[in-house]
Amino acid sequence: MVAALPPSFWPILLGVLGTVFGSFIATLAIRWPQGRSIAVGRSACDGCGRTLQGSELVPLVSYIALRGRCRSCGICIVPGHPVTELLGATIGIVAGLVAPGVDGVAGAICGWLLLASGTIDLAAFWLPDRLTAALAIAALVGGAAGIAPDVTDRMIGGAGGFAALSLVATLYRRIRGRTGLGGGDPKLFGAIGLWLGWRALPAVLLIASIAGLAIVAVMALAGRRPAASDRLPLGTLLAAAAFLCWTLSA
Repeated sequence: MVAALPPSFWPILLGVLGTVFGSFIATLAIRWPQGRSIAVGRSACDGCGRTLQGSELVPLVSYIALRGRCRSCGICIVPGHPVTELLGATIGIVAGLVAPGVDGVAGAICGWLLLASGTIDLAAFWLPDRLTAALAIAALVGGAAGIAPDVTDRMIGGAGGFAALSLVATLYRRIRGRTGLGGGDPKLFGAIGLWLGWRALPAVLLIASIAGLAIVAVMALAGRRPAASDRLPLGTLLAAAAFLCWTLSA
């Protein structure tokens, strides 16, 4: 039945689902680091507390219709909401285009989990273990279902990814006398290894590193000299690099 569906069906379906997941992820990134409940419930304006109507909760469409402001109090809606919704849609559309069918669904799910991890790391420099575990489980289920790479490559990637960044973190701490990598980064890199296999890990790390250097260069060009205390969300960079690598290899 899946094989009978036209290829154009998948980017449309996954794109629409992506906006929904993106909306949830945006809320997750705000509430979870603050210790607030992430249970699904009635959404309310962060400014006036008014319960939002269904017409105000349509991903992307509501933001445009309301011109980015609450209908009651006029407070600006956090721009991260539509941006995350757009990224969720983009992940779904790309996954549906490059791998129509079950492989694309699996890629989109892992992409959305990476988006959630990357968004939270960007907002709070925190990579929740539950999200990393969800990515690892999704990757293993995909391998068991016969989606490439095979389970052996995934297991080697999981162990190698975690071990590699754990070693880097340990050496940095001993040489510099302070923490350079958060405890969640090796776990996320290991989960990425379970998804993409060990062969993709060097490319993921290289792309993430180049992106980090590019950000530092832009900061310097803008007149902001990076300080030793400045931090970059490595998890966010790894998440983006991982989905890019999957897209190029799918």
